[in-house]
Amino acid sequence: MIHSTSIVWAGALAAALVAPARAQLTPQRLYNGIDRGIMIDVAVPSGLDGDAEVRLYRPGDDDPVGTAPVAAGEIDLGGKFGFLWNPPADPQFYEAQLVVGDTPIGPPLVLQPMVSPKLVTLAKDPQTQRPVPKFQEFGSTFSGYRVYPDKHVIFDTTEGEIEFRLRPDDAPNTAWNFRQLVGGGYYDGIEFHRIIGERSGRPGFVVQVGDPTGTGSGGPGYFIDLEESPLPHDFGVLSMARMTNPNTGGGQVFVCLSREGTKFLDGSYTAFGEAVRGADAIRAIAAVPVDSQDRPSGQAPMIRSARLVDAPAYGTGPKALSESSEQR
Repeated sequence: MIHSTSIVWAGALAAALVAPARAQLTPQRLYNGIDRGIMIDVAVPSGLDGDAEVRLYRPGDDDPVGTAPVAAGEIDLGGKFGFLWNPPADPQFYEAQLVVGDTPIGPPLVLQPMVSPKLVTLAKDPQTQRPVPKFQEFGSTFSGYRVYPDKHVIFDTTEGEIEFRLRPDDAPNTAWNFRQLVGGGYYDGIEFHRIIGERSGRPGFVVQVGDPTGTGSGGPGYFIDLEESPLPHDFGVLSMARMTNPNTGGGQVFVCLSREGTKFLDGSYTAFGEAVRGADAIRAIAAVPVDSQDRPSGQAPMIRSARLVDAPAYGTGPKALSESSEQR
């Protein structure tokens, strides 16, 4: 397991929504209560041929679930796509993309439905008798949408850059918490304090980071609850570390080194991002010599800085890395 001395704490930092300079769809509010409108400012670049429209997608789909013509100025996205306010029993996650002609412009907007989260407790696994998280419904109230431009995260490490695509469609609250910590400078100058690479035929496990003290027990000073995520743990996947209590995540995160070594974490830890660039850097960090406690035995690799950058337009970004990704 990812134990307490190597894990985290944290919580969601409330932060004002700052519109990126290059965004073409800019939400006027971060939180948009049900039936109150989703007001968006539209900037249509000059010099492009074709009509402007907003396309609404379900993540991973090639075809939009709806399109609406737009012009520069203010629009109500909820008015353009009325079905947003009449969701099914399980409200859906969407991404809104500005398109001019056939050219997608700017990063997509994330439309995360605000719904009551599942509660998690510990229960004994009937086979192993070990405590495992158990998720339970606690009502399901749909309150509206959290709307913001999609971002990638870049770790500038001493071994090279690693770029992560966040997956708010799988773990919205954990991904949002991570964005706020990155944007607030939390990860700048933090070392990878735990490294468990491939050893004696055993598959690689994880490299862990996110403790300002470097001891494995520090964090940002608050916890977030464990969030259920369907994203499988695999090479390059970013997941939230925690203590034995499932609701003790926060700032410490780990990057997976293999599917074989980390698949048992599925369902018990919250995977919320995946590396799209930097396989060489991940492998270099994993190869650093460690002591008997899995701590770097010499100079620890570190994150020099972490930053948010605009995500590529919907459907145009790089694919997630895999174990077969070549070093570059």
